[in-house]
Amino acid sequence: MSHPRDVVEELLSRIGAGDPDRIAELYAEDLDWRLDWPEEEHDRPATPWITHRSDRAGAAAHFRLLAAHHVPGQADTRIERVLVDGDDAVVLGEIRQRAKSTGRPYRARFALHLTVRDGLVVRHHVYEDSLSVARAFAP
Repeated sequence: MSHPRDVVEELLSRIGAGDPDRIAELYAEDLDWRLDWPEEEHDRPATPWITHRSDRAGAAAHFRLLAAHHVPGQADTRIERVLVDGDDAVVLGEIRQRAKSTGRPYRARFALHLTVRDGLVVRHHVYEDSLSVARAFAP
């Protein structure tokens, strides 16, 4: 699997299946991982998965923490479009989750910018409605 579209589709499938180690297999050892959140407003204890990462182990940790802080079986991600241009792909959609700590549901539109090289994801940048997520986890 070396074409970026194939890698992205496999990544989305694995994310949907929810196995962090299998998801992480598709990421490079050296990784540029960013989540577009205002640093000064980030409540790290409530949303610890929201942090920059730099390697495959960090990618697996992200998906473990994400699962641990949401109500199982309450997630729904709707992919609206996958756009591919060379090594880059953009995934557009909406996530629907329920915060485990508060019980509040939320919806957040997102754009995920991925770059694939040699069959592995080397860039994972997420732009999402951080206000919706922050409100769901606020005490």
